[in-house]
Amino acid sequence: MKIAILISNAGTGTNLQAIIEGVNSGKIKAEICAVISDKADAPALEHAKKNNLPVEICAKKEELLPLLEKLNPSLICLCGWKKIILDEVVLAFPNRILNLHPGLVPDTTDSIVKNPDGTSGLWNKGMLTTKAIENFLKQGLTFAGSSIHFLTLNFDFGPVLGRTFEKIQANDTVDALYARLKAKENQLYVEVLQKLTY
Repeated sequence: MKIAILISNAGTGTNLQAIIEGVNSGKIKAEICAVISDKADAPALEHAKKNNLPVEICAKKEELLPLLEKLNPSLICLCGWKKIILDEVVLAFPNRILNLHPGLVPDTTDSIVKNPDGTSGLWNKGMLTTKAIENFLKQGLTFAGSSIHFLTLNFDFGPVLGRTFEKIQANDTVDALYARLKAKENQLYVEVLQKLTY
């Protein structure tokens, strides 16, 4: 089984590193066929280079489909990819593109995920990382959370493969909460890929 990982010129690549370690340890039974970045200077590419992984630069969203068709990965992991994924890419790889969303994606568009304490979780539909973490704090919630789901034509929604929760502490800042949630996201990505590649 082959995995392609898509990153951007943002973040340090902790999800990429977690997946690489999962593959190297044998937890994820697949090979990484390429790490694809939209910029050649993405800091996360250091993880790929240290592990001698093939790197592809895809600067334009229109170039992504031909590249993925050439690579023909079994799974495509979005790990901070910032470019718009065109509908044609989603349609060409149904139930093969994994997206990590900083919110609790429900199983149906009219349902709500419950936090471990029974309170309602927050979807954060349409929000990127910092805004999503800010929203958890602004809403005065007891838990923050993230979901991994298959990408569909519906924005930030699709079949959910896993969720993780992090208890919000009284004096939490965006940075502190995100650091703890990020560690759980890294672990979640590996767990989801373990199940998909078993």
